[in-house]
Amino acid sequence: MARRRRGRSVDGVLLLDKPKGLSSNRALQRARGMFQAAKAGHTGTLDPMATGLLPICFGEATKFSSFALDADKRYLARVQLGTTTDSGDAEGVVLEERPIPALDEAGIECVLARFRGEIEQIPPMFSALKHQGRPLYELAREGREIERAPRRVTIYHTRLVSLDADAGWFDLEVDCSKGTYIRTLGMDIGAALGCGAHLSALRRLRTGPFEAGAMLGLDALEALGEERDVRLLPVDALIAHLPRLETDEPTALLLNQGRRIRCATGSHAPGTMARLYCDERLLGLVTVTEEGELAPRRLLRDAANG
Repeated sequence: MARRRRGRSVDGVLLLDKPKGLSSNRALQRARGMFQAAKAGHTGTLDPMATGLLPICFGEATKFSSFALDADKRYLARVQLGTTTDSGDAEGVVLEERPIPALDEAGIECVLARFRGEIEQIPPMFSALKHQGRPLYELAREGREIERAPRRVTIYHTRLVSLDADAGWFDLEVDCSKGTYIRTLGMDIGAALGCGAHLSALRRLRTGPFEAGAMLGLDALEALGEERDVRLLPVDALIAHLPRLETDEPTALLLNQGRRIRCATGSHAPGTMARLYCDERLLGLVTVTEEGELAPRRLLRDAANG
């Protein structure tokens, strides 16, 4: 007999400001505990050292969490020059220290230009990627080095925010595709500057449509008490970029039975994924199979019953 899940039925998206020093999973569990939510998941790991935007999905929102996981991101990173570490960040073991050349904004911008557009990155050993079923970071802690294939990612934009040449660091804002390792980017920029580098701070500012300005920290969330539910975004905030279609209650019942339905699909071509609503209530995701026909893709529980 399956064990019954404990907790409240809570549906929605929380934009959490993850604090430094907590793993993403630990931050998730603390937020979940405050809401007493039966089901929760996050949408992309931040290292314990990193802070910033960690969208957390509760209940039915977890069905659409992949849209935030696959979304483009924005980060603010502090690149500390002259020192490399095994992890690529300030929590790692120092590998090498080298003198920092005289730097100015023009010189750094010249190097940054080489890291815009589609680039290749070799994932760091200190990552959650798996080798023969084990996370690479576990192998790294054992002193093992595994060959990793390079991955293609896209750096849409980089902006030099500030530079302290005397202290040997600069702050860099990065807009990038999913799968980009900002630690690797920092290390590669340091290598290109001839002195090596690691990240001494990292903050996520955006995930897809979600901006840092709407975040809540754990302390602020705790202080809200029973009012915290009103700070959750609706489930469809994760899929607001998809086309919207409407149907009626009898047709929604057929859809909930797993059947294809007849519905106005407008100008959307076959294969288009869309949000489907009935009387302003989200039913879930559907796929246009042909003009005037939809197939269920990912439905909310009891979609036809409200």
